[in-house]
Amino acid sequence: MGNGRQDTGKRQAHLVWDWNGTLLDDNVAVIEATNAAFAELGLEPITLERYRDLYCVPIPRFYQRLMGRLPTDAEWLVMDAAFHRQYWSRANSCGLTVGAAELLAARWAAGLSQSLLSMAPHEHLVPIVRRHGITEQFVRVDGRTGPSHGSKAEHMVRHLTALRTADPEISGDRIVVIGDAVDDAVAAAAVGAQAVLFTGGSHSRTSLAAAGVPVVDTLAEAVAVAEDLVA
Repeated sequence: MGNGRQDTGKRQAHLVWDWNGTLLDDNVAVIEATNAAFAELGLEPITLERYRDLYCVPIPRFYQRLMGRLPTDAEWLVMDAAFHRQYWSRANSCGLTVGAAELLAARWAAGLSQSLLSMAPHEHLVPIVRRHGITEQFVRVDGRTGPSHGSKAEHMVRHLTALRTADPEISGDRIVVIGDAVDDAVAAAAVGAQAVLFTGGSHSRTSLAAAGVPVVDTLAEAVAVAEDLVA
């Protein structure tokens, strides 16, 4: 992994990248896996547009919006297992979002600091990031450990603690989280960081706007805005 340091005399952002729907262009896999999970309980399939309008975390609340009620514990276990089974059978065929590889490589080559934090299970995340050949471009790669129904905030706290152990200069006010979900902004706020949200993933622009942080349509714009936020 890169050393994540550039001495330019000006304040530089440390970017914490999200994976699914941000660096990884997996919208098709997500909606196919979601509908496969719904089918196991006899629910009607949904469109990607409806998914992006309603998606939220914790995930059971998303299902509540679709079903009109919270799933029972038994239903949740079935749907969660089905989603992950269906999603990971498709994930390896997903490519990186347009421009992602070039942005990551350029920042790494310049010695700029970036890491990856995802709610994808850690044991699945690490191999897929490695297959895309970008692992060394991050100072740290962390996936979710534990149940899948929580918020990213608790994982962000652990991620920042680990980052600061390795480099005490990575403080919350230097961090900008780039993600595709309102939960990314919530997680950023939990560590005193800022966030930029990308419209290409799980949320509609209208949903993202409610987070009260910058919303952009490309990853290149996200990086530019992130640097401006800490400059």
